[in-house]
Amino acid sequence: MSAKSSVLRHGRLVVGTAIAAAVIAGGTIGVAAAATGEHPAAPAPAAAAVAQPPAEQPPEGARAVVKVDPNPAAPGGDVTITGNCGGGKGLKKVIGGYPGHQVLKDVKIVDANPEAFKATAKLTTKIGDGVGPVMVDCDGEAGVTLLVTHTPAEGQ
Repeated sequence: MSAKSSVLRHGRLVVGTAIAAAVIAGGTIGVAAAATGEHPAAPAPAAAAVAQPPAEQPPEGARAVVKVDPNPAAPGGDVTITGNCGGGKGLKKVIGGYPGHQVLKDVKIVDANPEAFKATAKLTTKIGDGVGPVMVDCDGEAGVTLLVTHTPAEGQ
């Protein structure tokens, strides 16, 4: 494979990952913005209780919830990945980054409990400042969040 085609392939992969992350973040921000409008509806009288439609759920297969702490994190630092499987059977795998450019190493699943899973990992030192996905596979459901990496300034 020539160097030019390798660069083009890598560029498409980075752009695709960035677009996927932007869509996920945009949907989350859009839902949060809609929920915090400036003109809330007046409360309904207790006697006239109206059934509310169920909250919209992510599509089946993408209902796991994942959180990385600390976030932002420094290259080489330890992180804890927590969440729930959203109906999945239990935490099976944690992936950070994208193929060929993993940002997590030494991933250990501490507790695979589908109601409250926990895993630990270390960030590689070969990353700089930026944003990347952290994904979980819960055997039937998957989830993703964004991890921000930030290199501390000299002397910190």
